[in-house]
Amino acid sequence: MKLVIVDRDGTLNYEREGYIQTPEQWEPIPGALDAIARLNHAGFHVVIVANLPGLGRGLYDVDALNAVHARMHRELAQAGGRIEAVFFCPHAPDEGCDCRKPKPGLFEQIGTRYKVDLTQVHAVGDSERDLQAAHAAGCVPHLVLTGKTELAEGQPLPPEFPPGTRVHADLAAFATSFIAEQEALEAAQAQAAAAAAEQALRNAPGAPAPA
Repeated sequence: MKLVIVDRDGTLNYEREGYIQTPEQWEPIPGALDAIARLNHAGFHVVIVANLPGLGRGLYDVDALNAVHARMHRELAQAGGRIEAVFFCPHAPDEGCDCRKPKPGLFEQIGTRYKVDLTQVHAVGDSERDLQAAHAAGCVPHLVLTGKTELAEGQPLPPEFPPGTRVHADLAAFATSFIAEQEALEAAQAQAAAAAAEQALRNAPGAPAPA
């Protein structure tokens, strides 16, 4: 299964002070819905991971969260995209759970659910905790500059970010770069496989000698 893991607030949609509590408060970042659609069309399933401490603090309930996500799914569908699933931590920061990023619990759940090698999975987020969790789970970390991280393009990353973190202006820029990279990799693999098959035919018993 080809999988990409994406953070929600600050990556797919704008963050809001006091958390997103109603569907009307959910607003996608420009280009983000199309980015998900392009990833889907390139053969990738997309899964959301999110810390949602507003649940643990009692600021909204699961019914309200489902209503927010229903709007998210509708708008994605209109853009031709689809989210496979939403994995979220419902706990407040002081509850000491294993699933709140920067801990890798949500990512490990995804690996177990979909039986994927997380070292082959790319993860996108807008904060150091997103990428620390991804890195701890073995994923390839990508930072987008649409959230709380105050960093100009081209600046070196602070040391809190995992080594090898790649930086993109937004989710749309990530999708463009990532899809091009994957297409080039698949083309190279196909070319290598064709060359290996041709060599095997030449080495087969009874094969004509090269001219």
